[in-house]
Amino acid sequence: MTDITSPKSSTRPVLTVQKLLLVAGLVVLIWVPFFIYPIFVMKVLCFALFACAFNLLLGYTGLLSFGHATFFGGAAYFTAHAVKEWGLPPELGILIGVAGAALLGLIMGFVAIRRQGIYFSMITLALSYMFYFFCLQAEFTQGEDGIQSVPRGYLFGVLDLNNAFNMYYFVLAVFIIGVLIIWRFINSPFGMILKSIRENEQRAISLGYSVARYKLGAFVMSAALAGLAGAVKALVFQFATLTDVAWQMSGEVILMTLLGGIGTLIGPLFGAGLVATLENYLATSDFPVTIITGIVFMVCVLLFRRGIIGEFYASRLGRKLGFEYRR
Repeated sequence: MTDITSPKSSTRPVLTVQKLLLVAGLVVLIWVPFFIYPIFVMKVLCFALFACAFNLLLGYTGLLSFGHATFFGGAAYFTAHAVKEWGLPPELGILIGVAGAALLGLIMGFVAIRRQGIYFSMITLALSYMFYFFCLQAEFTQGEDGIQSVPRGYLFGVLDLNNAFNMYYFVLAVFIIGVLIIWRFINSPFGMILKSIRENEQRAISLGYSVARYKLGAFVMSAALAGLAGAVKALVFQFATLTDVAWQMSGEVILMTLLGGIGTLIGPLFGAGLVATLENYLATSDFPVTIITGIVFMVCVLLFRRGIIGEFYASRLGRKLGFEYRR
């Protein structure tokens, strides 16, 4: 699941490193709720999946979106409304949230991919603002109050999600499935074409690829996975508010991805954990969280141009372990 390439002669040791790191990570995730507040860990997992979904668009397609909060927050609203007002079970509520986010991604992507560079980014930002004001005025979102007291319900009518540990392992399962989908996507022929578009779009066009269609496909996939993170987050915290669709949320996921390292699968996970931890443990301190986060970002930009994980991949130790930064 890591971005690893190596000569054929060293394939076996590299694969061993991959497996050891993967097993160690899974063991930590399984046992961590017994030592750390489960709600906080679930928040980290939701934002980590959100960052990975965004990185699918930025790191592997080269498209910088300023409007990904639309999909994250939109799915949160759709899921919260479906579960609370319609009385649907959580699994159907999440599916509705993901489908809604994918539809929003299709609409926004169809408009935005007609432009490149900063123009693409500005269009996504403008459309995101439009959706924000829609959520502010729409009746089903309950305006500034948001949708509160969202019931978690019973997963498949059996598993009580009101139990913190049941909810945690459900979130963990969703997170693992989401990351596996992203890993499979970027290592598929479709993902290879996206990387070629990122590196040289004109050459991809000359080879006969429909670049606009591939960009739209990546945009919709990224939106759907961001929606999956938002839908689960709505059940974890049992509310959906305007904060989820605000432009600050889009900026936050960009920050998470850049801190960890764009174009790497592990980087956004690390970045999301770092930002969420700073916000959590500095919330009750006298230091403004945004200032501390900004300082961390400045240090990262000055010293870790590839992101923290990206720099590790490019380091001598990372290369010895078989990692290679390929951005």
